[in-house]
Amino acid sequence: MGKAKITQISVPEGWIDFGIGQPQIDILPLEYLAKAATHQFGKKDRNILQYGIQQGNGDFRISLAKFLETQYNAAVDPEHLFITAGISQALDQICTLHTRPGDTVIVEEPSYFLALRIFADYGLNIIGTPIDENGIIIEALEEKLARHKPVLIYTIPTFHNPSGVTLSANRREKLVGLSRKYDFFIVADEVYQMLAYTSTPPQPMAYYDTSGRVFSLGSFSKILAPGLRLGWIQTKPSLLEPFISCGYLDSGGGLNPFVSSIVNSFIDLDLQKDYLNFLRKKYQDRMVTLSEALRQYIPSLAFTDPGGGYFIWSCLPEGTDTEILLSQAHEYQVGFQPGIKFSSSKSLGNYLRFCFAFYGKKDLIEGVKRLSRIIR
Repeated sequence: MGKAKITQISVPEGWIDFGIGQPQIDILPLEYLAKAATHQFGKKDRNILQYGIQQGNGDFRISLAKFLETQYNAAVDPEHLFITAGISQALDQICTLHTRPGDTVIVEEPSYFLALRIFADYGLNIIGTPIDENGIIIEALEEKLARHKPVLIYTIPTFHNPSGVTLSANRREKLVGLSRKYDFFIVADEVYQMLAYTSTPPQPMAYYDTSGRVFSLGSFSKILAPGLRLGWIQTKPSLLEPFISCGYLDSGGGLNPFVSSIVNSFIDLDLQKDYLNFLRKKYQDRMVTLSEALRQYIPSLAFTDPGGGYFIWSCLPEGTDTEILLSQAHEYQVGFQPGIKFSSSKSLGNYLRFCFAFYGKKDLIEGVKRLSRIIR
């Protein structure tokens, strides 16, 4: 019997796949988490093995709020936090509680392709709206709002996936203003908020909310480990009430109470702060390595260096089909994500997304060299 598969993605030996948007296995903090678990188990509190309170363990929310305050440079009220099983689960729960089949959701063009999958699963009508180097183009969005009545707008405001751009503070304010005028929710996927390398982003969208229409979604997947399946929603308590009182949590209790207890110790021991600083330095170095290699070996690619996050979003001349290019790249054991996957209208065919989080510098350079053999 062969070895059972235990992770979502496994890369064949010898391959370099820039399409993988995950942290490298070798830098996941197993030893740090073992130290945190020992600290938590030393308390001998068997309550961490019981069904958890619906909103999330109160002690953990207090520790999380204190940590977020140091990162956001702004107050965070633990009562404004709801613990989730990651951003994907939060998105799914928002759709369960606030949408019906046939409702409209407006997304950025491009947008995170797996979020588009979640919206499609709920039978939602997905409308794309363009972005530029400062995020959502507000004038173009308002034109769409005049023709459609979205239940929500899904945005990745900071170090966007895949484009890497950040929504400016001015546009964040205008977006919240439009949510009041046209009565829709803003769902802000802020998984990369704390992964800033060369620029400081505006505060999370929750701080621009003046009327109770913003859900700011955070996660430990990119700042600690994705296998924890642990995240949070930050919003007004009135918006959290439907989540806290829903049948799903009434039956199963709060999400991930055991894991959140370990992460509580991880934060309290200052391990999260230290590990986050380590990731910022590591990813910044890798981002610089990848961007320099792309410019050296594939000068026909056009892209802008991101200020943070995981990705470099690039394009080739009009008429290039990056899906065909990907099939050719596989002959050289190298991969990437073609732009069409991120499009709600099946366009962006000449775009590519590269991730620099999954590989070290040597492999990043080698992967670009391989790809350069088919991009001339």
